[in-house]
Amino acid sequence: MLDMTPAVLSERAALRINPCKTCQPVGAMYAALGVHNCMPHSHGSQGCASYHRTFLSRHFKEPAISSTSSFTEGASVFGGGSNIRTSVKNVFDIYNPDIIAIHTTCLSETIGDDLNAYIQEMEIPEGKYVVHTNTPSYVGSHINGFFNMMCGFIKYLSERGSAKNGKAAIFPGFVNPGDMRELKRIAKLMNTPHIMFPDTSGVLDSPMTGSYEMYPAGGTTIDEVKALGACEKVFALGELTGEEPANVLDRKCGVKYELLPLPIGIENTDKFLMALSRFSKAEVSYELEEERGQLLDVILDAHFYLYGKTAAIYGDPDVALGLMSFALEIGMIPKYVITGTPGEAFERKAAALLAKYSVEGCTVKQSADLFALHQWIKQEKVDIMLGTSYGKQIARAEDIPFVRVGFPILDRYAHSYFPIVGYRGAMRLFESITNTLMDRQDRDAADEDVEPVM
Repeated sequence: MLDMTPAVLSERAALRINPCKTCQPVGAMYAALGVHNCMPHSHGSQGCASYHRTFLSRHFKEPAISSTSSFTEGASVFGGGSNIRTSVKNVFDIYNPDIIAIHTTCLSETIGDDLNAYIQEMEIPEGKYVVHTNTPSYVGSHINGFFNMMCGFIKYLSERGSAKNGKAAIFPGFVNPGDMRELKRIAKLMNTPHIMFPDTSGVLDSPMTGSYEMYPAGGTTIDEVKALGACEKVFALGELTGEEPANVLDRKCGVKYELLPLPIGIENTDKFLMALSRFSKAEVSYELEEERGQLLDVILDAHFYLYGKTAAIYGDPDVALGLMSFALEIGMIPKYVITGTPGEAFERKAAALLAKYSVEGCTVKQSADLFALHQWIKQEKVDIMLGTSYGKQIARAEDIPFVRVGFPILDRYAHSYFPIVGYRGAMRLFESITNTLMDRQDRDAADEDVEPVM
C-alpha cells in the first residue's frame, strides 16, 4: 500500500497527477489578447491552438482568437519556416491585425525553429509588426508563458524615451478583466497617469452589440507598449509574475520598478495604494478610505464564522499567496497551500506569511498537483477549499465547502467581470467565503433537526 503522508508525497518528483497549472502557450495567448488589434499566433499544430483557445474561451465565456502555423508531418521533419512565413502573410491579408504575437509550442521548440531568423526574413506590411516569444509547454506553466509574452512585446517594441512621459506602468499580473478594470479605477482615484500592460478589459469582457468584432475596443495599444520605455516607474503586481518583464524593461530602457504583491486583501491593497501615493504625491481618496472601512466592518460583523477555520488554497502562485494573506487577515488558518508553477520563491514567501502570523502546521508546495492535495485532505480535513474548478471533485468527494477563485473557472458564469483585487474585491471574496461556510452550517443544523425515519 502507498504511504500517502505529506512527507512521502512531497518526494514524488517524476510524475504529476492532475497538475495545478496548464501550459505556457495559454498564458502567452492571454497576454497577447491584452494588446489592441493583436492576433496571437501559435507556431505549432492546429490541435495546440484549438486547445489553448478552448481553455481561454471556457474560462471567459468569450471567443479567444488565434491563428496557427498548422504543422503537419513535413514541418515536423523539415522545420516550420515555410509554415510561419505563409501563415503570417495570410493572417495580415485576411484578418488585418496591427500586430501578430507568435508563441511556440512543444513541437516547434523540440525541432529548434529559429523564430527570430524567420521574422527577419519576412515581408511585413508597412505599419505592421510581428513579435515572438519562446513558450515550451514542457517547462513552467501558463504563468511563465504570460510573462514571457510580455517580455517579447517589450524586447521588440518598447523604446527608451528622450524624455520621461510622467506615467507609471502597471503590470497587473495574470488576473481577470474585472481585476484590471479595478486596478485602473484605483490608479485613477490616486491621480496616477498610467499605462496598463497587458490589458484584457474591453477585450475578453466586451459588450454584446449585435455584431462580432474580431478586435474589440480594449487592450494596450502598440504606441503604449512602445511608451513603456519612457515611463517613470513600473509597478509590477504579483511578485512571481511581474518581476521578469519588469527586469527586461529596466535592462532595455532603464525604467526602475517596484515589485508588489497582488493586491488581494487589506495589507496588499494598502501597499499598492501607498506605492501609488508616493508616485503621484496624492493622498488616498475618501472613496478608497470608505471602501477600506466597509471591508473592515463586514469582517468584524462576521469574524466569529471564520475564526480558526482551516483552508486549502491552490492555484497560480501570486493568487494563492494573496488568498493566503487574506485568509490570515480574517482569522482563518491556511492548512495546505500549493501551486503548480515552479519556483522556490513561492515557498519562501508563504513561509514568511505564516511566520508573521505565528501559524504552524501548514503544508506549502510549489510544482504540486491536486492528487497530492487530495491525499493530504484525506489525512486531515479542512473546513473550506479556495481554488479553481479542478478542485471540485475533491470538494465533492470529501464533502468540503468550496469557493471557486482564480484561473481557470470553467463551470461558473460572469466571475471574470468581478474583481478579487482591491478593497471591493476583498469584500466580494469575504462574502463568498462567509456565506459558503454559513450555508454549510445551516445544512448541518437542518440535518440534525430531521426526525429519524421509523
